[in-house]
Amino acid sequence: MAETLSLHPDRLFSSDPIQRDIAGRLYAKIKDLPIVSPHGHTDPSWFADNENFSNATELLVQPDHYLLRMLFSFGIPLQALGFKNRDLTKGDTGIPVETDPKVIWRTFASHYYLFQGTPTNIWLDYVFVNVFGMKEVLCAENADTYYETITAALQTPSFKPQALFERFNIEVIATTEGALDDLRHHKKIKQSDWNGRVITAFRPDNVTDPEFEGFEENLIKLAEVTNINIDTFAGYLASLQNRRYYFKEMGATSTDHGHATARTLDLSDDEKEALYQTIRSTNFSAEDADRFRAQMLTEMAAMSIEDGLVMQIHPGVYRNHNQSLFEQFGRDKGADIPVATEYVNNLRPLLNKYGSHPKFKVIVFTLDETNYTRELAPLAGHYPALKLGPAWWFHDSPEGMRRYRQQVTETAGFYNTVGFNDDTRAFLSIPARHDVARRMDCAFLAELVSDHRLSEKQAEKIAYDLTYSLAKDAYDL
Repeated sequence: MAETLSLHPDRLFSSDPIQRDIAGRLYAKIKDLPIVSPHGHTDPSWFADNENFSNATELLVQPDHYLLRMLFSFGIPLQALGFKNRDLTKGDTGIPVETDPKVIWRTFASHYYLFQGTPTNIWLDYVFVNVFGMKEVLCAENADTYYETITAALQTPSFKPQALFERFNIEVIATTEGALDDLRHHKKIKQSDWNGRVITAFRPDNVTDPEFEGFEENLIKLAEVTNINIDTFAGYLASLQNRRYYFKEMGATSTDHGHATARTLDLSDDEKEALYQTIRSTNFSAEDADRFRAQMLTEMAAMSIEDGLVMQIHPGVYRNHNQSLFEQFGRDKGADIPVATEYVNNLRPLLNKYGSHPKFKVIVFTLDETNYTRELAPLAGHYPALKLGPAWWFHDSPEGMRRYRQQVTETAGFYNTVGFNDDTRAFLSIPARHDVARRMDCAFLAELVSDHRLSEKQAEKIAYDLTYSLAKDAYDL
């Protein structure tokens, strides 16, 4: 018989009764604040077209790389989860592709126990209880009931994307689009009668990273879209500035850069032109590509001062580590792995040039937690332009958030951080993720109050700012 599913009101708070009571009081004051989601990867077409989601599998399982990576780690091939081999030149793998979404859901349900103790379990249980009203823990025995209940609900008007946006009390959500995107879905939203605020963010990796697949073809498209000759580095920069202004017209307040490292450079004009011509020749080395990416972060910072877009840097991940999986199924299938990252030396050229500029804002994230105390908190505690992004991706978890606050606060304080980003394409998990962050911040503040390092009144104001104000201020929302 399936276990009863319920969410304890004091979940994630301390077992110490004094701290638990303080955390509960703090949480009660901020739990219902609107959700500000300044960086994420939801599909803008959902909100533009406002069509019902098709079924539980296509909404909750297939887009979620957290689910895919765990299931794959236990030998479940992606074909069993409905993914087709995109590279037919590799030949038939011999593994049939499952096309029945209910069968895929059964596979997921029968392995749901694998997620115990993970943030995925916390998020999904929150969704199951608060969004769909489920009363039993998901397992093989109730898989069909779950699937049918969720899929039926998704066909109703109250589960359309715009209705869920309003139900979740989302004030603003930012999606992320590549530099060549025509932003037609954002146009449609802006021209509609719906009042929900969905904005874009400028992600130029596909035209600033020479090792990005299809890079040279992307540059040709960039020139066509902007009608700017990019034979010179100056023309290339002008075309990127053109795209940034277009994104800003469509509501963007930020850019996002997913380079593997935080390396930056400040080359001379002649050096930049020579490097660009080497890259355009397509006869470049890995070091050439890395130097180009490094220079482009500095160029993007200069453009941020000009157009006001807030810069985000998301380094520290080896993307698509599983080469064969990438060749078969493409990006975002759970094969991204954190790597050690250095910031003090890598960011120095950019920060020396712009780190004190009053019009520049850069938010830095890391997947290397060893950097918090040693590098990132001291940097943010000095340079006016630099703020720290929240615990991200692999560290978007209760313990990850706790480590972040413990290691960052004593040097950078609370106000050199930017609140919380859900950074997700899993739309239904957004309230769950924000709830976890709110609870963990209140738990951390409660410890400081119980140690008499903060008054409870001070903690109330900090909790409000961490939940709401800091994200709005950091992203100019």
